[in-house]
Amino acid sequence: MARRKRVAILTGGGDVPGLNVAIKAVVIRAIANDIDIVGIRRGWMGLLRIDPDDPETVRQYILPLNLEKVRTIDRTGGTILHTSRTNPGNMRPPDVPPYILDSNQVPNGDKIDCTRHILKVLEFLEIDAIIPIGGDDTLSYAARLNREGVQIVAIPKTMDNDVFGTDFCIGFSTAVTRSVDAINALRTTTGSHERICVVELFGRNSGETALIAAYLADVDRAVISEVPFDIDKLVRLLVEDRERNPSHYAIMAISEGAHVVGGTVTETGIEDSYGHKKLGGVGHLLSQEIKERSGVNIIYQQLAYMMRSGAPDSLDRMVAVSYGSLALDQIAMGHRGRMVALHQAIYTTVPLDLVIAAKKQVDVTAFYDADSYRPKVRDTLGKPMFLY
Repeated sequence: MARRKRVAILTGGGDVPGLNVAIKAVVIRAIANDIDIVGIRRGWMGLLRIDPDDPETVRQYILPLNLEKVRTIDRTGGTILHTSRTNPGNMRPPDVPPYILDSNQVPNGDKIDCTRHILKVLEFLEIDAIIPIGGDDTLSYAARLNREGVQIVAIPKTMDNDVFGTDFCIGFSTAVTRSVDAINALRTTTGSHERICVVELFGRNSGETALIAAYLADVDRAVISEVPFDIDKLVRLLVEDRERNPSHYAIMAISEGAHVVGGTVTETGIEDSYGHKKLGGVGHLLSQEIKERSGVNIIYQQLAYMMRSGAPDSLDRMVAVSYGSLALDQIAMGHRGRMVALHQAIYTTVPLDLVIAAKKQVDVTAFYDADSYRPKVRDTLGKPMFLY
C-alpha cells in the first residue's frame, strides 16, 4: 500500500494577520484530499535546524497538524508555526549548525549555501511538497528549492503588498485598516494642540500601504518610497495645510523606505541573510526638520508593529482562506513551481519565479501626485474594486 502524500507548510519573514487563517484552510483542504500535513516551525530555519541523527530536533521543529490543532487558530493574528528571517542559501559561517557536514555546505562568497542539507532533511522527513507563506525574501528561497526539484506552491503575504506577480498579499488589508484607524485617532490630539503630525508606516521598496492608507484617511500629504521628497517644499506645504485647516493642524503619512532627494533610506543594524538592514526612523528625522524649519510643534507616531498585530480583518480572512485552499488544490493536482495570486480581483496562479523577476512598486503615474506629495487616483473606470 502506497503511503499518503505528505505536505509541509511554513511561515517566514514578518508575521501578518491572516497567517493562521491560511494555515487552517490548508489543513482542512489537505484532510479532505487524504493528504498528511505537517507544520515546519520558524520558517526555513526549522529545516536548517533539523539534524536527522537527533530525533529531538524533529520534535522541536515539526508540528503534525490536524483539525484539533487548527480548530480555533483563525481567531487570532500571528502564526502558530512561528517565523524567522532565514535564508539557508546565504548563511553566515557562525550561523551554520555544527552538525551540517562540509559535504552539505557550498561556498557562496563569504557566506555558505546549506541547500544540500535542506534537501537531505526533506528526504529524511518524507516531505513531498511544501507550501511556504511569505514575502519576496521567503519565496525567493522557495523558488530556489523549486529549481532543485521540490514541489512548491507558494502563498504571498506581506503588509507592504510588494510581492511581484500578485495584486494582493495576505496582511495588506489589515495593515491599511489599522493605519487608517490610527491616523484618524491621531487627528484629535493633533488638532487639540494645533500641531503637525507625522505618521510613519511600514514599506521598504513599495509605498503602497502608506499610499492607500493616506488616500482612505484623506491626509494632507503622503510621502512614499518610490518618490524622493524635497524637504523644504514638504515643510512649506504642511505649514500651508495647517493654516488653511479650521482646526489649525496638518497630518501626513510617510513610508519607512522614503528618503530625501539625493539621500538614502534610514537603516540601522547589520544585514540579515537576505541583505536587509532594519528600516525605520525617517519620520522622526523629518519631524525634527519640520519643527526646526517651521517652529511648529510636532507629533511623531511610528505605527510599526501595531500595523500587523491582532486578528485579521474580513478581507484578509477571505483572501487567506481562498489562498490556502487554492494552494493545497494545486499540490493535490500535482502542480509545482506556482504561486497563488489575485489579478484584477480574480484568483489565479503564476510561475513562482516571478517573485524574483522584479520588484513590485506603486504605479506613481496612476496613483500619486509627485509634485504635491498626495495620493491621486486619476481614473477609477475599469479599475478593480480595491484599485491595486
